Amino acid sequence: MTTRPRLARRGTAFAAIAVAGALTLTACGSDDNDTADKPSGTGTTAAGSSSAPAADLTCGSGTLAGAGSSAQKNAIDEWVKRYQQKCSGTTVDYQSSGSGAGRQSFFDKQVAFAGSDSALKEDEVAKGSAACGGTPAINLPMVTGPIAVAYNLPGVKDLVLDAKTIAGIFSGKITKWDAAEIKALNPSAQLPSSAIQTVHRSDKSGTTENFTKYLKAAAPADWTAEPSQDWPTQDGQSAKGSEGVATVVKGASGAIGYMEVSFAENNGLGIAAINTGAAAPVKLTPEAAGKAVAAAKIEGQGNDLKLKLDYATKAEGAYPIILVTYEIVCEKGNAADKLPLVKSFLTYTASEEGQAILADNGYAPLPAEIATKVRTAVASLS
Repeated sequence: MTTRPRLARRGTAFAAIAVAGALTLTACGSDDNDTADKPSGTGTTAAGSSSAPAADLTCGSGTLAGAGSSAQKNAIDEWVKRYQQKCSGTTVDYQSSGSGAGRQSFFDKQVAFAGSDSALKEDEVAKGSAACGGTPAINLPMVTGPIAVAYNLPGVKDLVLDAKTIAGIFSGKITKWDAAEIKALNPSAQLPSSAIQTVHRSDKSGTTENFTKYLKAAAPADWTAEPSQDWPTQDGQSAKGSEGVATVVKGASGAIGYMEVSFAENNGLGIAAINTGAAAPVKLTPEAAGKAVAAAKIEGQGNDLKLKLDYATKAEGAYPIILVTYEIVCEKGNAADKLPLVKSFLTYTASEEGQAILADNGYAPLPAEIATKVRTAVASLS
């Protein structure tokens, strides 16, 4: 993949949000994510310079293994590249295998940390504790990633959809692009009569879970399936990881799918604005994602920083389809040979420099208040 100027502009705005946004977050919540079996030990985005202070790193040596969310893959790629430049004796091997697979690898003690678009669920807490020698596994939010409803529809640039219509499309009830429901939201668009081809994730995915949480919260009468990491219907085409979904949508005229926004932008796809019931449809912008994150709450205890998101928000200018990816780690009980590497790498990703990098890669930096809590939690790992 190559860096797009559009992402750089989006990044500047994201950085401004991180500094200026007054994000009120009270205690933890949950969300899960992605897949795509690719090692991400090398970055894919142009480095660029950062004016943010560098992290005060204590570099170890050896290999640090992680696995999980593909939604955060682009961020991990860039972090790994820059971190390995600073700590040349360390190799970080992150497999973007999907949130569910990443958590399982963590439970099986195959990796030192798991990337996940969803915090540990109640039935996973005991598994996490077992992997940590009887001590808690904690959820550390690290990346905010808006989920794009991305489409390939030549001649239609500014598509508007609402939760009810998105639910109808992805449940197979709305099958043509010129359906009355879509026309009503896009009266000036030249909508073709061609079939809609939906694309969803084939793997367990936090992106799927967050997307279905949005549909269930915002269109409960039209989306009856419960939120899940597994896509609940057989309708449409499936692909592995956000990368796979984006590739399929890009290659098929009339296709639509859901994915983390950087994958949509990397592939030049259209991104639907969302009619939330606010005064105007909400385009996916850094500011709009920031307004939705502002409503998040922290529900965890101590260093567990699980976030609760409001998917049904109708706040003016708030884009509702967002996810937060976590790094899941042992609070205590880390292997002695891996502890210095885990602390060093996560110290970098949570640092001002590490968070500033997100802005140029289609993500949003953590609010300063949460980033401070994450840094404290990382420093306390043992």
